[in-house]
Amino acid sequence: MRRTARLLSGTAFAVAVAGLGATPAYGGGSGDTGGLEVYPSSAVPGGQVTVNTAECGDGGSAAGEAGAVGAGTFTLAPSTHEGDAIGQFRVPPSAQPGTYEIVATCAEDGRLVTGDLAVTLTSAREPVAPRGSVKTGVGGALGPDPVQTAAGVAALAVAAAGGTWLLHRRARGDGI
Repeated sequence: MRRTARLLSGTAFAVAVAGLGATPAYGGGSGDTGGLEVYPSSAVPGGQVTVNTAECGDGGSAAGEAGAVGAGTFTLAPSTHEGDAIGQFRVPPSAQPGTYEIVATCAEDGRLVTGDLAVTLTSAREPVAPRGSVKTGVGGALGPDPVQTAAGVAALAVAAAGGTWLLHRRARGDGI
């Protein structure tokens, strides 16, 4: 048992350490210090995506291209946040699941900056509220009919009062 626990603990530690070396959600080739940040890195068809980069310099702008996913071109304009250039585009409703490369070309020097966007059919970021009811056979306190709820409360009150009266008579010795 102890040997199995050590083996499982060692495996979990190795997986955790390997996960620390994973690549970030923004792209760029090997050796790039920055890249094109895509947020969210995973989107659903019809979802809005924000793209930004600091690679084009302070006050720089860029031309974005999301044709791989079918969104076409968009503009990255200078932002007040740390000298980034920022832009947005919408994933087309017809986009198929997969990973797509998003490209930006800096206006000043023509440098290409890339990032990846994963398109999924379901979004892990958007919680879905449950709908409907659970059929358990037990009614709710505020059921669909307030008249039935009031009648049930009245019946419980009469039963409680009658039980208290009977217990009081028995305690006095009057009998039932």
